[in-house]
Amino acid sequence: MLTGGNVADCIAAEKLLQRLPPDALVVTGDKGYDSTAVRDQMKRLGAFPNIPPRRNRKRRIFWCRNFYRNRNAIERMFGRLKDFRRIATRHDRRADVFLSPVALAATVSYWL
Repeated sequence: MLTGGNVADCIAAEKLLQRLPPDALVVTGDKGYDSTAVRDQMKRLGAFPNIPPRRNRKRRIFWCRNFYRNRNAIERMFGRLKDFRRIATRHDRRADVFLSPVALAATVSYWL
């Protein structure tokens, strides 16, 4: 799912969580997804929200650092995709047109 640069992560998370498989046990996200609404939606879907709390949280929230370590694979994938100039600068304005070079770059970078 592609959103604009001015859209907050927690707003996009509501739509993304609708696509969550029913057997998902843990959902990991970064601090951009730390909101009470997103955490409640994950719990309603039966998954544990493994999101580190933001610094301005009043109440301490539990999260597992061991599960969170695996998130670096996703960050490495985005870093590898940004090596392709067309993707990093986003020349295509429409999301459906932008998806083709992303799919091609992902195929090339992980196939080789």
